[in-house]
Amino acid sequence: MSPYTTSYTNKRRPRLRPARTRSLELPATKRRHQRKPGERYITRGLTKKRSTHRGFRRNERKPYAIIAVLCAFLIFVASVVWYANRGVTITLNGNDTTVRLHSTIERIVEDKKLKLKPGRLLAVDDAVLSKGGGEPYHVTLNKKELTVQEAAKLELNGGEELEIQQGHDTYEPHQVQATELKPSISMEGKGAIQYVATWGVSGRHEVWIGETSGKTQDRGVVQEPVHAVIKATSVNPKKGKKLIALTFDEGPSIGTADIVRILADKGAKGTFFLQGSAVGSNLSAVQSILSGNNQLGSNAQDDVDLTKLGYDDLRAQLSQGFAAIQKAGGGTVSLLRPPSGLYTVETWAQSMDLVQAVVTWNLDSGDWMLKGADTVVSTVVEASSNGNIVLLTDNVATTQQTAAALPHIIDQLKAAGYELVTLSELIESDEDLSRELKLGQAHMPDGASLPEVTKASESTSAVE
Repeated sequence: MSPYTTSYTNKRRPRLRPARTRSLELPATKRRHQRKPGERYITRGLTKKRSTHRGFRRNERKPYAIIAVLCAFLIFVASVVWYANRGVTITLNGNDTTVRLHSTIERIVEDKKLKLKPGRLLAVDDAVLSKGGGEPYHVTLNKKELTVQEAAKLELNGGEELEIQQGHDTYEPHQVQATELKPSISMEGKGAIQYVATWGVSGRHEVWIGETSGKTQDRGVVQEPVHAVIKATSVNPKKGKKLIALTFDEGPSIGTADIVRILADKGAKGTFFLQGSAVGSNLSAVQSILSGNNQLGSNAQDDVDLTKLGYDDLRAQLSQGFAAIQKAGGGTVSLLRPPSGLYTVETWAQSMDLVQAVVTWNLDSGDWMLKGADTVVSTVVEASSNGNIVLLTDNVATTQQTAAALPHIIDQLKAAGYELVTLSELIESDEDLSRELKLGQAHMPDGASLPEVTKASESTSAVE
């Protein structure tokens, strides 16, 4: 009988697999793995080749990790869905309410169960084509009425003030034959300063041709024109101020530098209205005028009666005169002293987008009559009053006489308590005028248009 006492052979000592967690095993467990001395042990297999492959051990933690990841993902997706569809507060028809984020008008009407009656579809002559074919509802967002197309694109983000009311009546698709109604122009008041008080805006007359009904309907004036108003006024300086503006026409000339020097020496300022045709040959005079803190304006391009010119020639005279000053380094100017002070309502109607203010005078020195410097001095000093705009001439014929009279004019006016200022400073001293006339670059506002002269406005002529 074979001397085996166990199921294991002793020919080769079996190699025991080390426990994975020895530190956690009980002592009795460890003893079971120990071999008894002198005993024979049979190997686990009867094959000669011993397999060295260790069996696969299942990872019991992996399913739990997968479940945790899936739960986290589902929570994330749920959070995104909740955030994208969260409720926001709006004011609907005067009451606070909660709606879904990015709700449309259709969604609000459905969710809030609003009972809205659509408007009617009308023909161009107001006959009813369909009782429910008009606007489905009328929407006002933050006090602004929306079209049907705008309302259809609206998505709410919260905080809006929304009104959804019964639908309005709408007209059938139609073609429009429109006629522009030009504004007219008038002049109000009297004085040496003229400016645009009200810009003209064209009106509109329409005839509709219905595409469904085939009817033609005169809808009349759908937009009334706004008529232009030119205001003429004098300057009333603030209480306690005595101001006079000395102005010089038809320059620059060979004597302009002398006039500028006299003004500087006497602590006075002036306003020079330059002719564009004279600027090119006296470029240094422009800088001399500005260096003395004086003001520039235009006397047009040439010494011509602007009221006798057609539309194109008039605008050329004005544009070229302003451009000559700017080219000489005088900057952008928009004050105009028309030659001989002539500027009618019709002239204004053709040029109000080019000129900000027309400045004539209310005290003529008469120096252009060449009666001598003493006569010029007495004329100005004896007739002066607060807010006066004095006309002096700076052309080749008069400049020497003007330069001779100027020191005496300044001295005597100062002795009478007057301060001699630029036109801008004079205008600024009048609280009412300075609010209405902000001197700067002339421009026509958006939507405005040049007016046309009617028989009622043709009687207005130059203001002296």
